[in-house]
Amino acid sequence: MADRPRISVVIPCYNEAGYLTDALLSLRKQDFDGVFEVIVVDNNCTDDTAGIARDFGARVVAEPVPGVCNARQRGTQEARGEIVISTDADTVHGRDWLSRIDARFRSDERIAAVVGPCVYADGPRWGRVYARMLFGAVHAVYRVTGRAAYASATNIAFRREAWSGYDTSLTQGGDELDQLRRLRRRGRVVYEHANPTFTSGRRLSRGLAYNLFVTLPVHYLLTYAVNRIAGRRVLGSAPAFRDEDGSFEAGLGAR
Repeated sequence: MADRPRISVVIPCYNEAGYLTDALLSLRKQDFDGVFEVIVVDNNCTDDTAGIARDFGARVVAEPVPGVCNARQRGTQEARGEIVISTDADTVHGRDWLSRIDARFRSDERIAAVVGPCVYADGPRWGRVYARMLFGAVHAVYRVTGRAAYASATNIAFRREAWSGYDTSLTQGGDELDQLRRLRRRGRVVYEHANPTFTSGRRLSRGLAYNLFVTLPVHYLLTYAVNRIAGRRVLGSAPAFRDEDGSFEAGLGAR
């Protein structure tokens, strides 16, 4: 097909009307000169998420089974691009985000995936420090070993032909840790530290102690491990973090 997109950007959504506009604006401003499509997955939204997506020219597909892995699975199945990129509705991107990813894939056909960090664009200061430390460590490991130990689900790109599916029995971590593990089996995974995404700090709203002692060990690591070992969803997803404003702090959308 002459008009087949080079890139498909998949955005799973559950009631993201407040944030989605900024995300789609940042994609509209990309300097990528090829053809790309944006797929917004309506994962049982009850707000105007789908309408906003259509107004921006995104393709909206429905996934009735709740869960981010189900939504990403559906979106990737619908993708027509050679390269599929996973990101989120509460995330914005630098103007050269897509072009840098595309250039990396074009540099070596053996590359199966290009992944990168995220930066908390708002929220508490400790969250921004935490993200810098986390992805600084990931970068250091990659430089020494050539292994991408972790990536943000807001910033994972892969060749469509290298994708073997998401494990939809998983919740948190399934679209990051498990997908990274699967992609390593299909080829080289490149970590691009200098091409971050900028995501909302709303997940940090309950404070440092809650995130250190509940979110990370229970909702993320324990849930991922138990569900993967069991091969089914034993533990459910963490509560969805939404707020009344539902948008980035002033000026973020212009990045």
